[in-house]
Amino acid sequence: MKCVKIDLKQAEKVKRELLDLGIFDKNYEITKNKNYIYFPVNKNVKGFKIIDRKIKKKYNKIEFEDLLKTKLNKEEFGLLTKAYDVVGKIAIIEIDDKLLSKKKLIGEVLLESNNNIKTVVRKVGGHEGEYRIQNYEFLAGDNNLETLHKENGISLKLNISKTYYSIRSSNERLRISKLIKDGEVVLVMFSGIGVYPLVISKNSKAKEIYGVEINPDACKYAEENLKLNKIKNIKLFCGDVIKVIPKLKVKFDRILMPLPGNSFKFLDLALKFLNKNGIIHLYCFSSEEEIDKLVQNIKIKYDFKAINIVKAGQQSPRIYRYCLDLRHYGSSRKV
Repeated sequence: MKCVKIDLKQAEKVKRELLDLGIFDKNYEITKNKNYIYFPVNKNVKGFKIIDRKIKKKYNKIEFEDLLKTKLNKEEFGLLTKAYDVVGKIAIIEIDDKLLSKKKLIGEVLLESNNNIKTVVRKVGGHEGEYRIQNYEFLAGDNNLETLHKENGISLKLNISKTYYSIRSSNERLRISKLIKDGEVVLVMFSGIGVYPLVISKNSKAKEIYGVEINPDACKYAEENLKLNKIKNIKLFCGDVIKVIPKLKVKFDRILMPLPGNSFKFLDLALKFLNKNGIIHLYCFSSEEEIDKLVQNIKIKYDFKAINIVKAGQQSPRIYRYCLDLRHYGSSRKV
């Protein structure tokens, strides 16, 4: 059986990439040893080390695509998006416009194929408005968009139709938490349901973590999640960061800005409350061709050194979500 051989430390990231590419073969077991994990794949792909390895086939579960092979014609099956996200008990799938007449069937089959899924929805459009809300269409199961999800050692209660949450950023959140030094005071702007503060608290020795969020529904869930996880070193504030942060009267060692569409708008605000030699994690959307120029412009306009440029997801075929890890050496200055 063809397998991607990968270091254990990269397991979650690579698995997500293989699922996104639609080449992860769910019909076979994942195997691992002391240093490596082996993901079964259904074809070769550039950028990964492919080996042949004897692994067991799963017999206790009928796969989603296997069930649909008998219900869709060849052309329809070719349009099927086989990868999907699972948030708690909710499966989230994208369906090609040419397959919309079969959307209910696809939802019902997906529900049938996975006993852990209780609700199936499909994405409709993109994230919209100030609160970055994603619209969904209910397809099958329980018509309930509130769920309990686990990631990186924490539990999260959320309603996917009322709050922003991206399961595909879980590895990035863990990456950030591992960078935080003991005793740091951290600010998370646009903190949503509290996922960044909670992951940081669980996976670092930060002294205090502040979260500021404007969406009232997200604020409600963030407070619930704080109690759910019994976290003591997080302080949450509901409101506009422009109004809330000055009132805190706190200087931060590290500031996270996970709002890739508008982060630059708030960079001057962040700098006012960043300690000298502090670090900002600024998220943005950019093409591969433009990212170096964008970083250079930031370095010219402000006293920043780019520590790291991390590709942290993909918005569209040529546009990626980047995290710029930036160290600041002085006061903000404009040229």
